[in-house]
Amino acid sequence: MSKDIRAALSSRAGGGTVSVAVHDDASDLWCAVDANRPYDSASIAKVLIMETVLWRAEQWRRKLTGWEARRVPPMIQVSDNGSAWQLWQDLGPSRIERFLSKARATSTVPGPNGLWGLTRTTALDQMRLLGVLTEARSFLRSRGYGLEQLRKVRADQRWGVPSGMAKGVTAHVKNGWLPRATHGWRVHSVGAFTGAGRTYRIVVLSHDNPSKAQGVRTIERVAQVVHRALNKGRAGGQGLTPLSEISEESDGSVPPGADPAGPPCEDPSGPSRQDPSGPAAP
Repeated sequence: MSKDIRAALSSRAGGGTVSVAVHDDASDLWCAVDANRPYDSASIAKVLIMETVLWRAEQWRRKLTGWEARRVPPMIQVSDNGSAWQLWQDLGPSRIERFLSKARATSTVPGPNGLWGLTRTTALDQMRLLGVLTEARSFLRSRGYGLEQLRKVRADQRWGVPSGMAKGVTAHVKNGWLPRATHGWRVHSVGAFTGAGRTYRIVVLSHDNPSKAQGVRTIERVAQVVHRALNKGRAGGQGLTPLSEISEESDGSVPPGADPAGPPCEDPSGPSRQDPSGPAAP
């Protein structure tokens, strides 16, 4: 599989730096290509935010509060940045770091000055964070709720690793797409796939892309190789995303007020974004 992935990467046009991680839970097959390379997370950090919110609720032996439950679904399903900012601020950096340690995602570093979109992460750590939602021995009991949010991501944000998946397989996906002055476009796609008697995970992270469309196409070529290898003899479902359907707009995970080439001098989030019902409570 790694040989086929490298072949898919070598045939792409336009350049780019790419890391891949694959894990099949049933056979314990692992495949990795440059999986320890660090990247700015962009909107895939929202999976980390959601998992930390769920973990905190379990630690405090409660369900999600109404305030949390109104923010987690839009943060994941439509990639709402306002909800992500509010939840990130409410959690605080120390709790997020404790969750990362619990998940063994120790190469992931929360973004500076509250900039969750500049969280530094690796494909291997993203694989571990997806495993929190898919592994039967996971410490997170509410992983079914988390997977449901990823399954409901809206149609125009379901490009990337679902490309080439077999019919009868369900995709649980989150993507990130962020241009910056250095390393061009960050285009990422992480997903867990269930059905057809197996569960597997695919992570593809990239930067140095000249456009979002180039990054999406690279990710989808890699994903097709993986799905074909893990579902031999099964008809493919989702194909490549038409280039005409790929918008070149940023995911907004780094606000306009932030320095495009590095961390800002001050917190760009401004005053508290929490609504009158207040933040989460024990």
